[in-house]
Amino acid sequence: MKIPVSPPAYDTILQSIVEAGPDTLLHLMRDGSPVDQKGRYLHWDKLRHLPPPDGLSSEEWWFRIKTARRNLHQLLPLQDKQGKPLPFATPDHILRELHWLDRYAAGNIQSSDAITNTQTRNTYLIRSLIEEAINSSQLEGASTTRDVAKEMIRQNRSPTDKSERMILNNYHAMQFIRDIKDETLTPSIVFELHRLLTSDTLDEMAVGRFRTKLDDIHVIDNATQQYLHTPPAAEQLPERLQALCDFANSESNTESDVVFLHPVIKSIILHFMLAYDHPFCDGNGRTARALFYWSMARQDYWLIEFVSISRVIKQASVQYAKAFLHTETDDNDLTYFLIHQLDVIHQAVDALHIFLDQKMQDISEAEQRLTDNPRLKGKLNFRQLALLRHALKHPRFSYVVQEHQRSHGISYDVARKDLLEMADTLKLLVKTKQGKRYYFVTPNDLEQRIAT
Repeated sequence: MKIPVSPPAYDTILQSIVEAGPDTLLHLMRDGSPVDQKGRYLHWDKLRHLPPPDGLSSEEWWFRIKTARRNLHQLLPLQDKQGKPLPFATPDHILRELHWLDRYAAGNIQSSDAITNTQTRNTYLIRSLIEEAINSSQLEGASTTRDVAKEMIRQNRSPTDKSERMILNNYHAMQFIRDIKDETLTPSIVFELHRLLTSDTLDEMAVGRFRTKLDDIHVIDNATQQYLHTPPAAEQLPERLQALCDFANSESNTESDVVFLHPVIKSIILHFMLAYDHPFCDGNGRTARALFYWSMARQDYWLIEFVSISRVIKQASVQYAKAFLHTETDDNDLTYFLIHQLDVIHQAVDALHIFLDQKMQDISEAEQRLTDNPRLKGKLNFRQLALLRHALKHPRFSYVVQEHQRSHGISYDVARKDLLEMADTLKLLVKTKQGKRYYFVTPNDLEQRIAT
């Protein structure tokens, strides 16, 4: 990946403008906007290729934009590795996205019945935890396919290689986040989160501890071996992690108590800073995304539990990396990363609603098949209907009680009753036994059994 071209120094442009005369300076400082004509918060790397307005040079246009941004910037009580406070702005695009998330991710008026209904909520929550575990691990190099990984988690099978272990670890970490979402964040919790994510995938001495000065850690482009990011020195990490925890737990997170910091912005900044500090030898990206989920859950953005941001990031991983690089190459302006992550969250929420709509349609179709059969009409609960929908698309598929149990977050006895009823009473599955375990198999003539 190519590192973005850094913007020209603000003070250097200012000096040349001052030398041109006060009228030029007043003109540039008076009419500036933080965005271009299309409302985009562009980095210099792209802006320098666009035609400037009003007969300006590219450098003068950048000076005008940068001046407007500086007037909007808020400073955080978090510092870069040179000890400078990190700035961010909230242009209109960010404000619109935050308003959208407040409507669709924190409330329940617009939410699907599938995730507000207590009978179906656990099914979709478990599905989302599995999806995020798989995609977050695949972002860091896990190569196991989704189907194999889902089967492993739902059947409680031991992982067979490092990739499967990464995914299972990530799944356990996402469960851990749900358990501690009401707790204040401490370095100990961050270490435990890292331990869960990296257990049996790293040298034991590197699990759940800071990297040391002997660990030569850099973020490197695999294709070119170019350094993309060098994190702060190891000796700074204890102080920096404590500052990050204080920031996560505080009610007012800016230098001025009267300045409001939106909860979603706070969560995204936690994501960025953990990745920026890179406190561990490996697993920093997974830990950073996990902290984002913890922060969103703690601040009652409950719908985010049901989405996978890593799935969206994985589809355009280069843009994810560029969002970090744009921030770091432009005075650590966090606005670039905020814009990118808000777009990611929006896409993830949209994808959730599309998925739920499709699932509800599939289940409606399965129910419709039962409508004309008095033997089956009204006899299947939601979990059984979901299994029937899957079975219709997967002839000869085998189901086990433990997998059905984990898929829906129910007790063993309830899961066993569901499957026995479908096999023994309704004759929709064929019950077989291998050793001590029962298997419930989709018969080849399932559609005929539904119809008769």
